[in-house]
Amino acid sequence: MTLRSADTSALLVDNTSTLLIDGKLVPGSGGTFDVVNPATEEVIGQAAEATAADMDLAIEAARRAFDTTDWSRDHAFRARCLRQLCDALQSHLEELREVTIAEVGAPAMLTNGPQLAGPIEDLRYWADLVENYAWDQDLGKATPMGIPTTRRLLKEAIGVVGAITPWNFPHQINFAKLGPALAAGNTVVLKPAPDTPWCAALVGKVIAEETDIPAGVVNIVTSTDHALGAQLSTDPRVDLISFTGSTATGRAVMSAASQTLKKVFLELGGKSAFIVLDDTDIKAACSMAAFSVSVHAGQGCALSTRLLVPREKYDEAVAAAAKGMAGVGVGDPTEPGTICGPLISAKQRERVEGYLTLAVEEGGTIVTGGGRPDGLDRGYFVQPTLVAGLDNSSRVAQEEIFGPVLVVLPHDGDDDAIRIANDSPYGLSGTVYGTDPARIDHVVRGVRTGTLGVNGGIWYSADAPFGGYKQSGIGREMGVAGFEEYLETKLVADLATS
Repeated sequence: MTLRSADTSALLVDNTSTLLIDGKLVPGSGGTFDVVNPATEEVIGQAAEATAADMDLAIEAARRAFDTTDWSRDHAFRARCLRQLCDALQSHLEELREVTIAEVGAPAMLTNGPQLAGPIEDLRYWADLVENYAWDQDLGKATPMGIPTTRRLLKEAIGVVGAITPWNFPHQINFAKLGPALAAGNTVVLKPAPDTPWCAALVGKVIAEETDIPAGVVNIVTSTDHALGAQLSTDPRVDLISFTGSTATGRAVMSAASQTLKKVFLELGGKSAFIVLDDTDIKAACSMAAFSVSVHAGQGCALSTRLLVPREKYDEAVAAAAKGMAGVGVGDPTEPGTICGPLISAKQRERVEGYLTLAVEEGGTIVTGGGRPDGLDRGYFVQPTLVAGLDNSSRVAQEEIFGPVLVVLPHDGDDDAIRIANDSPYGLSGTVYGTDPARIDHVVRGVRTGTLGVNGGIWYSADAPFGGYKQSGIGREMGVAGFEEYLETKLVADLATS
């Protein structure tokens, strides 16, 4: 794989991408696999196909780099390397943008934010945190069992991190793991999703050729073999698994990691509620709900995909949401006005279409959308779809669809809205629209979820912890809380001499 200069229109990838193992860019022992553009269904290149042997070498390199170098102890060096990586990636921003649009199907507008530019810039946050974090904390004196003692807490890197990431926002999630893990002093083996290998492989090329990050500190292993994730999870040389993906796979990761009692961070599925109270502008709120669930074809675990509206205003809410969806730009992700691009694959499109069929079978009504957009004969596109006439017990309202599908559900007041929102195995995110601060606060405190946006407020930020309750995961990503997921705590007690 080669990076082109930003001022040319040459192809971004020549032939085949590579693995990054122990500081070297190497081919995969298993050959290559195809990379497909989801907007055109065309094969646009190949990625390196790693084998179990390649993964073993990557784990060994990460273990050796952690155990035999000063990486985990040299805070200033790590901060410098993170800033260096940020600068290097920003110098390749345009070619990375083109790869992201082509490989992920991400609308171009999103690459200015969470699909690319934002996560790269966030590397500076982690560098700053390295320099400002209290690595050595004084707990003061005490007399346990009558013995005068001074105590201090040391914060230390946990060791080797196995990072397993999905395809929907690959840069954001890759850097949400690489940033804090490296800042904390760990070494990393990253296994990205097989749908989006280039986003990770290009970062590996930049690390190897344009940074001073030591060999073995970052290893990137692309593969279609999902067993390599299980290999990371069970290998005793790996100290922590940081996984983002489906709840079903998260259970498997947790089970596998239990064999060696390694720590796990899990950011899993969601079926979040968009709660509209009866004292707000129903039309505006429901239009926003329809827009939000259509962004990036609804491929976001934290999107609010259940719209809860006052029963007496149900018809008005459905009409407003339908009108909002009708105005969403669907199509070519390279076009600046596109909001809803393609789904990632034919498999994912079949999954979404299966849920639309199920919605009708369960007694629901497809108010708008429900099929493939006219004029788009190629690409994995599905129209933004509004489903009405179901209750919260339906599978379409309970299960994560991961497509541009919004289900409208009636509620009978604030407490009933809280009940419906909590009637879910998930608890990742949510939204509340209202005007009375006391009522909003009551709802916010009642909903069992990890993040909530109020009246359009944005919770996503490098310094803000993100994660879920219940089956939406374990732990927090981003912010100081996310940083500390990658640390161990050591208590040192000294005999006090004065």
